[in-house]
Amino acid sequence: MDKYKKLLSNTAILGIGTFGSKLLVFLLLPLYTACLSRAEYSTADIITQSANLLMPILSLGICDAVFRFTLDRDADRRRVLTTGLYVTFAGFLIFTLLFPLLNQIEYFDGYMWLIILYAFVANVHSILAQYVRACGMTAFFAIQGISSTAITIALNILFLVVLKIGLLGYVLSVVIADALVSLIIILVIRRDFSLSPSRIHKQTASLMLKFSIPMIPTTIFWWITNVSDRYMIKGFIGDDINGLYAAAFKIPTMLILLSGIFIEAWQFSAVTERDTESRKDHEIFFGTVFDSFQGMLCISAAGLIAFSKIFSKVLFAESYYTAWQYMPLLICATVFSSLVTFMGSVYLVDKKSVHSFVTSMIGALINIVFNLLLIPTPLGANGAALATFLSYFIVFIIRAVNTRKFIRFPLHIPKLIANTAIIGTQTVFMIFELKFWIAVQVIGIAAIFVINAKPILGGVMRILRRK
Repeated sequence: MDKYKKLLSNTAILGIGTFGSKLLVFLLLPLYTACLSRAEYSTADIITQSANLLMPILSLGICDAVFRFTLDRDADRRRVLTTGLYVTFAGFLIFTLLFPLLNQIEYFDGYMWLIILYAFVANVHSILAQYVRACGMTAFFAIQGISSTAITIALNILFLVVLKIGLLGYVLSVVIADALVSLIIILVIRRDFSLSPSRIHKQTASLMLKFSIPMIPTTIFWWITNVSDRYMIKGFIGDDINGLYAAAFKIPTMLILLSGIFIEAWQFSAVTERDTESRKDHEIFFGTVFDSFQGMLCISAAGLIAFSKIFSKVLFAESYYTAWQYMPLLICATVFSSLVTFMGSVYLVDKKSVHSFVTSMIGALINIVFNLLLIPTPLGANGAALATFLSYFIVFIIRAVNTRKFIRFPLHIPKLIANTAIIGTQTVFMIFELKFWIAVQVIGIAAIFVINAKPILGGVMRILRRK
């Protein structure tokens, strides 16, 4: 199968399997914001984000290694999977023993047990899901994603509306859904699934950990870049504003979802195509895909920025409406977050996890500094959004330069600058509601579509013609 057609096919399957179900989660935002107060929503967000921070620590970052090493042609897939599971079980045992000590942290208000449980079950689900994705079971990978979302939504309704157990039910919905879907995956791959110690191979485990351990601080640093602002907003301004900020981030999450679907398909193609084509062809492949990817991101961002107020009005309870003012900057930050992830695929192909670590550390440090400088100013929570944007923007520039050592693909810089200028102008006019802000949004969407539509549509037509 042609590599472009294969990439488009995998993206379509993942898109069908993921976007529809995730869209339901956004449509249920009125339910979440109606059933949870701002303070409860803030606490629930802190619990889930803290669990996300714990995940790579508990598993030694092994989830990424399971995906990457399963892709190797000469890999013993069963050994890779078993090693990943054993590492995660060992981490869970250690944190269970440490629980009496960790539970003394007053900040988490007695929810440490839920954070540890959430992180463990999510890690197991992630390992199993990444394994089936690396095995090329793209359709099943999409189906298990649909199942996870459907179960989560059903449990959300049960716990929030029927049983009325608030934020505890909100978080437990995800934990139970991850556990049930993990069991489904195990049933499907039962021939490969084994917890026998004989399946653990010392050399395989050593290579996987050598790759994954640098990913621990990498993931932590990205967590700092993405989430530390919420802790600082909570500390500097309070739970009410943090609840608004957490709700506002749900709209940029739509962009993260779209780019994430593509990145999942792209990572598979980037690794598997490397050994089947010349270096020059591989660079052309990267450049062509990057051009279309950044175009789709910016077109989507322009639309989301323009309709920020409408999204807030339709999706949130009335008390959350003012969250719209934080959306435009967060959407811009998400664009560069996605571009940074794309550049990281270069490191994934060549197993250069140390480079991911260094660049993510720089981003985290920049984010913390700007958060401390900007949040206490009149910008408030928008200072946190600006800090997030600046950190991703700078890391993108660093990675764009650094990755040239490995794959020198065209970045289409003039177009990227034009796209950034347009969504930046939209953002300024939107946040400050400057004169003619509505006209600027319309012109911005039209301009960015004209700039980017041709390569995107041309690429799709080229694939269809080949088919």
